[in-house]
Amino acid sequence: MRIALDATPLTVTTGGVRRYTAELARALAEAYPEDEIWLVSDQHFENPAPELINLRCGHGPRNAMERRWWLWGLQGELSRLCIDVFHGCDFSVPYLPVRPSVMTLHDLSPWLDPSWHSEAGRIRNRTPVLLRLGLASIVIAPSEAVRRQAIDRFHLRPERIVSVPLGASPMLAPAAPQPSPGPPYFLYVGTLEPRKNIAFLIECWREVRKTHPVDLKLVGRRRGDFPELSPEPGLQILGPTPDQELPALYSGAIAFVYPSHYEGFGLPVLEAMQCGAAVITSRDPAIMETAGDAALEIDANDGRAWVEALNAAITCPAWICELREKGPIRASQFTWRNTAARTREVYVDAVQRFRRSR
Repeated sequence: MRIALDATPLTVTTGGVRRYTAELARALAEAYPEDEIWLVSDQHFENPAPELINLRCGHGPRNAMERRWWLWGLQGELSRLCIDVFHGCDFSVPYLPVRPSVMTLHDLSPWLDPSWHSEAGRIRNRTPVLLRLGLASIVIAPSEAVRRQAIDRFHLRPERIVSVPLGASPMLAPAAPQPSPGPPYFLYVGTLEPRKNIAFLIECWREVRKTHPVDLKLVGRRRGDFPELSPEPGLQILGPTPDQELPALYSGAIAFVYPSHYEGFGLPVLEAMQCGAAVITSRDPAIMETAGDAALEIDANDGRAWVEALNAAITCPAWICELREKGPIRASQFTWRNTAARTREVYVDAVQRFRRSR
């Protein structure tokens, strides 16, 4: 099978959609060496696994007309590459139904609260039209929570959308303690953006820091619509961090803290659990689906409960050890190989459905 993935998410340095695109492409190429996996975009990106000979990069627009990428350029590229099925990894598919296509609908955050995505107007307006016109043969959601939400909001037929959980990269595993670890710390990993509830997290941490000398490390790219944070003692704003440094950060934290208002899956939660971190997170349906009983889940707006939990993480090491033991067991149920296998089944189904509709 010749499969094309939208590689546009690979043009940013970090983030969940980038991770999804890179890991899925790698897992597909590794698991199905007889397939050709093509990454295509009208923007520059790097191949996430150039060592895999069946994971290849397209060439982008070749003339002025093809700069209208989603209308003409992408169609031209897919035709030149003789693609069997296209996977829109980031809320979109081609505008013309020339071949089977699959769309990943990561979450419904662009529609639930416009303040969470000030620059998502194009997705907010375009994606519902693509869904209504049936241009995606099948839609993938990363969790049953998002699948149900999408059916309700976009009136999708249940058989048209499937849940395919994500995985955690094998390189993320418990790491040995650092020789000079510095002060104890709580850790947040993820894009710095409005719906992640980071200002709330900082306020809770400040309250805890009044009685415990503990730092807060924030790891991730700051999105343009998120205000810059002012420096203060104990607050470490690390920005985008190489993947190879994440296991030690996760493993060395008192706890991984993730008070997000809303998630489609909660990939950082899964990655933290796989690294043996104790996880304290919000009571979000998708996160609860991912974490199972391996995390403490608290209402995202309950400041008192969050302060109590952070204090308990410092003063009750037995409780933290219990969470650390549960995390890797739960995370082992999610792998990118499983994600790739289920996704490829979706591709085959999409091709069959497309042929029946002709």
